[in-house]
Amino acid sequence: MSLTSDPKLSHKPVLEFKSGSFTVPSLHLLGNDLDTIKIELEIKIKQAPDFFSQSAIIIDLQTLTKENVVLNVNELISLVRTLKFQPIGLRGGTATQNEQARLLNLAILTTPHQATATITEPSKLTPPPTHDEPNLETSKIITSQVRSGQRIYSKTDLIILSSVSPGAEIISEGNIHIYGSLKGRALAGVLGDQESRIFCLSLEAELISIAGIYQVNENLDAACLKKPMQIFLNNEKLIVQDF
Repeated sequence: MSLTSDPKLSHKPVLEFKSGSFTVPSLHLLGNDLDTIKIELEIKIKQAPDFFSQSAIIIDLQTLTKENVVLNVNELISLVRTLKFQPIGLRGGTATQNEQARLLNLAILTTPHQATATITEPSKLTPPPTHDEPNLETSKIITSQVRSGQRIYSKTDLIILSSVSPGAEIISEGNIHIYGSLKGRALAGVLGDQESRIFCLSLEAELISIAGIYQVNENLDAACLKKPMQIFLNNEKLIVQDF
C-alpha cells in the first residue's frame, strides 16, 4: 500500500497576512450637491493629475451624517469612479449608506485612526513655531539619499541626512527632518498628530502633508521654493514658512 503525504503539507505556504501602514486619501464631503462635488474634484485633479489618477480613496461622510444631510452613495461612487478614483471604503455613513457601500463591495470603516489625506486648502497666516531639535534616541535615521520609487515609513520622528529624490515618499507618524533637498513626497503626523512638522533645507516637494492636510507642488508659493522651510498646521491650515 502506498503512502500519500497530506497535500496541505507537501509545499511551502504560498501566502501570508501581514499588518502594514499605508497612506490613503480621504474625500471628506461637506455638501451633497453632486454637480458641485464633480466640479471641485475636477479642479483638484487638474492641480495634481499624477497624484489623483487611479488613486484609492476613502469616502468620509461624518460631517454630512452629523448635519443630517442626505447623500446617495450609489450616485457618489459612480461619480468618483468616472473621475478615475478607486473608492475602497466608507466612513461615517448612515445605516442605509453603509448598506449601499457594502453592495458596492466597499469596506465600512469605523476607526478614526487612518492615515488619510483630507482634500482641503492651505493657509499662510500664523506666527512661526520654534524649530524643535529631533530626539536622536527615538528617531528613525536614514543616512543615504532616498531615491525615486523608495517609500520609507517611520512610527517615530524621521530624520533624513541626505536628500529625497522626485518620486520618493517618506512618511512619519511624528516629525520629519530633511538635511538636504525635499523633491519627493513628505507626509508627517499620518495618524492624525496635528502637532507634527516637516523641516527641510530646500523645499522642492511634489507633495507635503501634515496630519492628512496637504499641498501639491503646483500650489506652493514660488518664494518658498529651494529655501530652508518648515511646514506645520495652524487651525487645521497648512503653513509653509522659513525658519
